[in-house]
This record gives sequence, structure tokens and C-alpha cells, in this order.
Amino acid sequence: MDRIAAVTGAAGGLGRAIVAQLVGDGLTVAALDRDEDGLAALTSAHGDAVLPCPVDLMQTDAIRTAFDGIAEKLGGLDALVNNAGTCFMSEFPDIPEDEFEAQMRLNFGAAFHCCQAAVPRMLDRPGVKKIVNISSNGAYNFDVFDPPHYRASKAALDTLTKDLARRYARQKIAVNSIAPAMTETPLFGVVSKEVLEAAIAQMPHGRAMQPGEVAAWVGFLISPAGDVSSGNVIILNQGRDVR
Repeated sequence: MDRIAAVTGAAGGLGRAIVAQLVGDGLTVAALDRDEDGLAALTSAHGDAVLPCPVDLMQTDAIRTAFDGIAEKLGGLDALVNNAGTCFMSEFPDIPEDEFEAQMRLNFGAAFHCCQAAVPRMLDRPGVKKIVNISSNGAYNFDVFDPPHYRASKAALDTLTKDLARRYARQKIAVNSIAPAMTETPLFGVVSKEVLEAAIAQMPHGRAMQPGEVAAWVGFLISPAGDVSSGNVIILNQGRDVR
């Protein structure tokens, strides 16, 4: 039986790397994103190993429809990677209400609803199924520049990870978060040059991490080697916060 994975935010910098990792590992990937041109580029690169799923993850009904389509076209689901997210940079206390709502809805709400749609479709699949949530060092490291609504969205995601890991352990659904520090993606564009340089200077290796390095950890967790890991928040930051 072919293994099927769904990846949200698949057309972004980290999403493209995750899709490439999973396709290279032999999975068929349902790629969810609202960027239809980016999805077309993925299918051009990977052929039939990628099913493009144009979807606005801010819309709960659209998420349900997308997962209905994945089940119909691919026959099931073995893994979900909740990668879609962004970071809005307004500073407290001057964060507009609509920005707060959008931050929580994309970074946490979309992942929550994708899990709701994915879990029932995993229950009758063989072996250990996987959910990998892409969190952030910003959920716990208060030395870095992240604004509070971004931190809160990722902290909520990590709590969801732990809840689902406990809730579905006996159904063999393993759920983990990966919490990267500075990773070179288009999100670099949301901060000033000065803030970016200061953040990179804190990294022990003197550089930001690359999307492929994070994607390799996603691949590890989704591989059989990751079967016994569940309920963990895996920190990737080159040892920056070791005290």
C-alpha cells in the first residue's frame, strides 16, 4: 500500500523542501496551498507523486473539502505535516484585532482543523500514522524578537501536539512538533535587516538553518524510525539555548 502524506503550506520555502523530502522517501504527497502557481511548480518537479490541492486554509469548509478530495483521489492518509504559517510583526499593545485573529487562525486554527479532517482518515490505515506540526523556538524562547500573538499561536500548536499524542497513542497515531529557530525562508522578509542580522548572529553556527535541514527531521519522524516518538517538541537551533 502506498503511503500518503498531506503537507500544508506546500508551495512555500519550507513546504517545498518537505514535499521534496517525502517524495524522495517514496510517499505520495497531497500539497495544500492557496498559491496555485507554486503548486503547479511542485507537480512539474515531482510529477504524479504530488497531488495539487488549492485551498484557503483560513476557511474551515475549504479544509474539509480538500481532505475529502484527498481521500477520494488517493484512498487514505498516513501522515499530515502542518507547515502553513506566517508571522505578523505588529508590536504589543498595538496589535490590531484582525491581525491577531488572522495570526491565530492560520498558525493554530488551520492546523487544528486539518487534524480534525485527517485523524478519522488515519484510523483504518495500517502501521503507525504521523502528524508533524511545524512550531517555532518562539513558543518558549523569550530572548528572540517574536511578537506575542505569534508566540501564542505556536504554543497552542505544541499543546495540541501533546493532547493528540496522548489521545491517539493506542490508535498508533504519533504526533510531534518540530520547533526550528532561524530558518532561511521567505519569512525572512517580514523583519528588518538589522533584526535579521542580530538574530542570525545569535546562532552558534553563524548562519540560519536551511529548509532542507528541517525537512530531513520531518522525513525522519514520518519514517519507521520515528514510530516510537510521540508527544515531543523537538528543538532545532544549533544548541543556541543550552545553558
